[in-house]
Amino acid sequence: MSVVPLSALTASLAPPGDAAPVPPLLAMDTATEQVHLALLTEAACHVQALPGGAQASAALLPATEALLAQAGCAWPQVAAIACGVGPGAFTGLRTACAVAQGLALGLGCPAIPIDTLMAVAEDARQRRAAGTTAADTLADGTLVWVLQDARMGELYAASYRWQAGGWQAVDAPALWPKDEPARRWAGAPVGSVALVGNALAVYAEAWAAWLPALGGWQDAAAQPAGAALAALARQAWLSGQATDPALLLPRYVRDKVAQTTEERMQARQAGG
Repeated sequence: MSVVPLSALTASLAPPGDAAPVPPLLAMDTATEQVHLALLTEAACHVQALPGGAQASAALLPATEALLAQAGCAWPQVAAIACGVGPGAFTGLRTACAVAQGLALGLGCPAIPIDTLMAVAEDARQRRAAGTTAADTLADGTLVWVLQDARMGELYAASYRWQAGGWQAVDAPALWPKDEPARRWAGAPVGSVALVGNALAVYAEAWAAWLPALGGWQDAAAQPAGAALAALARQAWLSGQATDPALLLPRYVRDKVAQTTEERMQARQAGG
């Protein structure tokens, strides 16, 4: 577990002129290979990352209990449960949404759905803002594409614009084949596209012919980390976007979750 200074979250991501503290907000995301947790209080943001996959469902509640204990926060103090709704791994999305719904209903508090890919964009922004020069801050109007590995030779893609201290969705999350980014951006002017997300690392070899030449802002390490979830949860709370827990549903952009044996054999033969 670690503690993130509130200044990393509140420098932006708040309605203009609204510097009021928010009540405790609990946030979670299990859409990727890691479980990300955050507890935002008036004093600090407590975060933790755990292994995901099959271990996520067993580890999520104990880790959440430990996070509250570290922050000295009791369950009745939690004002809302925020949850990454995807897109991402099917089992992971169902795990987080089910746990968040159960907690919110049990506590009698609202839920806050969080776009997992927007959280990746926010993590990239926070990592960039951690630089020491003015050039590291994100310019107003910057469009950022998030590319996350979806396995089976595909990726989840969406774009967001950083505007007036917050993120605005531009292109909704969609499922792309792995050659779609090359079709769109191979040969694009140097530095003209900002790309973040783990697909940059997963498909680095397949994209080696065009990705390095594209240049510009690229962050393959960005993820829906706890501090990013907390920032988006805070923004949603202050904007009145908390909702009925019954409306908290996973965002699926893919119908097929596995390849057939023949498809896996063809992928191996093709070097995929």
